[in-house]
Amino acid sequence: MAAAALKNFTVEDVITALRNVLNQPAGLHEPTFSGNEWKYVKECLDTGWVSSVGSYVDRFEKDLCAFTGVRYAIATNNGTAALHTILLLSGVKQDDEVIIPSLTFIATANAVTYCGAIPHFADTEEATLSIDPEKLSRYLQENAVLKNGACFNAKTGRPIKALIAMHTFGHPADLNALQGICDRFCLTLIEDAAESIGSYYNGRHTGHWGQMAALSFNGNKVITTGGGGAVLTNDENIAVAARHLTDTGKVPHPWLREHDVVGFNYRLTNLNAAVGCAQLEQLPLFLQKKRALADAYNAAFSGLHGIKFFQEPQHCQSNYWLNVLMLDSDHIAYRDDILKAANNAGFRAQPTWTPVHRLTMYQGCPRMDLSHTNGLFERIINIPSSPHLADKITT
Repeated sequence: MAAAALKNFTVEDVITALRNVLNQPAGLHEPTFSGNEWKYVKECLDTGWVSSVGSYVDRFEKDLCAFTGVRYAIATNNGTAALHTILLLSGVKQDDEVIIPSLTFIATANAVTYCGAIPHFADTEEATLSIDPEKLSRYLQENAVLKNGACFNAKTGRPIKALIAMHTFGHPADLNALQGICDRFCLTLIEDAAESIGSYYNGRHTGHWGQMAALSFNGNKVITTGGGGAVLTNDENIAVAARHLTDTGKVPHPWLREHDVVGFNYRLTNLNAAVGCAQLEQLPLFLQKKRALADAYNAAFSGLHGIKFFQEPQHCQSNYWLNVLMLDSDHIAYRDDILKAANNAGFRAQPTWTPVHRLTMYQGCPRMDLSHTNGLFERIINIPSSPHLADKITT
């Protein structure tokens, strides 16, 4: 028996599908505090350990290692600080180029710029919403030159030092393919894992492929410390250097206050880490709820033609940080009408970030053809993704 034809969607169909999953107004991604957050924060206040030294900072770092399987975690005050630290420790310096996706949160480009380096924009593939490895490989074959074990931009003459793989909305990038490109073109692979705690590539948590990886624990992430981040690495020497650099370059001593490098005041506070420890305790439950929500969305939109719910890439287990509706290319004219109708109905929805290469301060940066990025910007809609929404699924 032939399958029933899918129905061309209307804006009303999209709102109905959202209502079939959510029975009340919903924000995009709100934190859930239902564990030991109050208890742990109160202990910080009662003992006076509220700044960047304290037992919860140490515990949070150890718990991150236990969850991700990465050997070392250095907690920072936000994800951008973690990424900036990583770039500096990777040897990125003035006038180097760093390949990044243009479809990313602006912090990826800003961290490169903080080093005096230049973002070099790569195109995005639909399968992962991250850098397109095949297209990038062809581009570098035509536009990069290898000299003495280093990669250079044949057009600008500048070194291309690193490649940042960003796990968009929590969906892992194609890390094996990108690692292969880095090996071939002598680039350092860095993972911008800000959105991907709880996401796995080929059965292994993100953060194991790059020399270092950056996490974020902003208020809208799967787990939050209010504001926070972390550097992940399996290299002990890098971990020691990261801890030193993020602690203002302070030389360890019982009482002397000396510094031997220009460091940064990037360490996470004990108060924030206390919240993080409580959140990590609940992370498996949050991930379970987010997958239930994603499954409900997938079912709700499965009968519509012209729009679909974006599902995790092959060989990946995603945390579904921000859920994605993907319009077909011939239905992009509906995007803004859907956004308006969803928000009017009380469902927070928004487009993805404006591609970084379109922003005024980055328009002059080197880039490959970015046609897929431009197209995806017109097609992506983020919809409510908070873990607690799974408690009230109506379907």
